[in-house]
Amino acid sequence: MFKLKENQTNTKTELLAGITTFFTMVYIVVVNPVILADAGVPFEQVFTATIISAVVGTLWMALFANYPIAIAPGMGLNAYFAYSVVGGGQNINYETAFAAVFIAGIIFVILSLTPFREKLIDAIPDNLKHGITAGIGLFIAFIGLRLTHIITAHPTNLVGLGDLRSPSALLAIVGLAITLILMVLRINGALFFGMIITGLIAFFTNQLSFDQGFVSLPSLPEGLIVGNPITALSDVIQHSLYAVVFSFILVTIFDTTGTMIGVANQAGLMKNGKFPRARQALLSDSVATSIGAMFGTSPTTAFIESTSGVAAGGRTGLTSLTVAILFILSAFFGPLVSAVSGISAITAPALIIVGSMMMGSIAKIKWNELDEAFPAFLVILSMPLTSSIATGIALGFISYPLLKIAKGKWREVHPLLYVFAVLFFYQLAFLPH
Repeated sequence: MFKLKENQTNTKTELLAGITTFFTMVYIVVVNPVILADAGVPFEQVFTATIISAVVGTLWMALFANYPIAIAPGMGLNAYFAYSVVGGGQNINYETAFAAVFIAGIIFVILSLTPFREKLIDAIPDNLKHGITAGIGLFIAFIGLRLTHIITAHPTNLVGLGDLRSPSALLAIVGLAITLILMVLRINGALFFGMIITGLIAFFTNQLSFDQGFVSLPSLPEGLIVGNPITALSDVIQHSLYAVVFSFILVTIFDTTGTMIGVANQAGLMKNGKFPRARQALLSDSVATSIGAMFGTSPTTAFIESTSGVAAGGRTGLTSLTVAILFILSAFFGPLVSAVSGISAITAPALIIVGSMMMGSIAKIKWNELDEAFPAFLVILSMPLTSSIATGIALGFISYPLLKIAKGKWREVHPLLYVFAVLFFYQLAFLPH
């Protein structure tokens, strides 16, 4: 089924690769509930929904695409959901926001069944893609610093340095240092093990307690949050969430596709520059996004941490199957995860480090060409300053064609980009944001 011999691997290697991938990305079951809790979503709901979406997407990838790539709710997209969509002053509750995610997921499924998804990726200039990735990285790193009060509100400068002697700031700084050391030493699962060590420090300093125990049956206190596609669509229309839906689709499309191609390329699975079984692979995150929204989590994406499993020898869907099974087992440790997620200093180092890794995209921007560089710079700058990924994308997509027109290079801009620019301008000028 997984064609192990054809891919020059064996069962033992695939299982070890799956375990490696799981430990490098399992931090998401802790961090995702922390972020979505700020949108008012109950912890148990997000915890279980996170695992459901990860299992659905990763199993799809394993059984239908046969790739060693894991799927789970994406970092950055969860922050956009919590702080821009729900917490962005639009008076939208999380149920309505999940309706937007669900509709985005359905559109995403349709796009994945057609060549349009690939055309949409090609339409977005590389420099804007790099700017969006870096901007999201800066945004989630800023969230990590803010949650631990390393950075606090300032009456004059808006933000300032917090009290570094506070227990939360101290624990976060120590945890960040420990995790960075583990990563520098190239230890697989450094983010996860960093959280464990930080959690132990918190426990022995009486900042962390396990009053509810460690193990329990998974639960969904809210049940199905989105159950009717018609109701979900009417919510999107009623609240004019078109830009939100578009932002979810846009970020997920090139983030997931880029990650999939990168991992497949590293594993030597690309054939003549082509991505075999692309449609089945692309469907994995779109199906998982739709199902995840129904239960209560933000959009899913392919995890770049899958490269750790590939480095350990993973070449087939058996690696992904192993990851999915381990996610199912993790569903029974809700009380443990709940206690850990209640201490932001334990999870903040993961946000900061993942953010720093995403910032690496800045190096790929053509800084010596102002018509290419400035739109990317605008995206990077505006995301953390406006606390909105959508606003950053909008400003980049508006400024890019304008500068190209001014330089007489309007023919170099894909027609779809002009459509995006008009839509984003209308959204910023006339719709709530």
